Amino acid sequence: MQQSVIELMQSMGHEQVMFCTDAATGLNAIIAVHNTVLGPSLGGTRLWNYASHTDAIVDALRLSRGMTYKSAISGLNLGGGKAVLIGDAQKLKNEAYWRRYGRFVDNLGGKYITAEDVNTSSKDMEYISMETKHVTGVPEYLGGSGDPSPVTAYGVYVGMKAACKKVYGNDSLSGKKVLVQGAGNVGRTLIDHIIEEGGKVILSDINETNIKKVTDKHSGVTVVAPSEIFNMEYDIYAPCALGATVNTDAINKMKCAIIAGAANNQLADENVHGPMLIEKGITYVPDFLINAGGIINISVEREGYNRARAIAIVDNIYGRTLENFEIASRDNIHNQLAAMRMAEKRISDIANLKRGL
Repeated sequence: MQQSVIELMQSMGHEQVMFCTDAATGLNAIIAVHNTVLGPSLGGTRLWNYASHTDAIVDALRLSRGMTYKSAISGLNLGGGKAVLIGDAQKLKNEAYWRRYGRFVDNLGGKYITAEDVNTSSKDMEYISMETKHVTGVPEYLGGSGDPSPVTAYGVYVGMKAACKKVYGNDSLSGKKVLVQGAGNVGRTLIDHIIEEGGKVILSDINETNIKKVTDKHSGVTVVAPSEIFNMEYDIYAPCALGATVNTDAINKMKCAIIAGAANNQLADENVHGPMLIEKGITYVPDFLINAGGIINISVEREGYNRARAIAIVDNIYGRTLENFEIASRDNIHNQLAAMRMAEKRISDIANLKRGL
């Protein structure tokens, strides 16, 4: 890491980073609070076996900044935060582990509200809730919204249709070939939506169990190896696993018209790869715009959960996606930058309002 943590925080506009460790449970966590102008920071807890602490820190910073943009562009009164836990999910997850983590979350006094993410579940959130009230996505039997992934997937589906409207003149997915990379909870539900509308799915995942869950349900799905996904032709690339798959090497190989998926931080370097996509003629739906269904869902939980209300708010992703395309075209900028400006304008407007300007 060429920059120090403080320098990275300053360059990305972070307010606070909290480092947590507990030898008894094996907990090693980083909680990043990016921005709280609109409200308390909210973002999931990701448990991943990072190659290094540096990788974990950078991921926490990038993901928390993305949550700020996600909440702002979605019209939510929430800021952006994220937690990353370092280690093997198969070895670490138990009640004591999550309750210890819950105490660390509680120490922030509500400045950070957590939720589920990669390798975490609503049951884990239940354990966390035993130590802090600053958690969402608890099971439905406790009055929560449960697993947010179906609503996230629905939002990606809505944004994908908006992209089709721009590129093809209509928003139907019928007959479209969609490469879905990652068949986790979100990816599998997205595949259901695509197939229900007559789309053709090509699937890639490093997890054979995830693949089997899809192929057992949908016989017409084509499975390809991860190494082959950019050697194929299809209409839409839907990254639904980890980030940074839209990089220089991938873009040079891509043979698709649209990128619309659920993964966070899809562009390896937004300043490089946003413009590259324009040069390649690929329409990109910014990640924090299209995958906001989950945070919308759990934001509704904080007010008294109502699934119909959450879905109605998620439907707005369609219009915001078209608005993003219009702003990018008008200002002659790439879509990621246009989305960032949309989010930053709302944050600035509300900050000025609070200052009485």
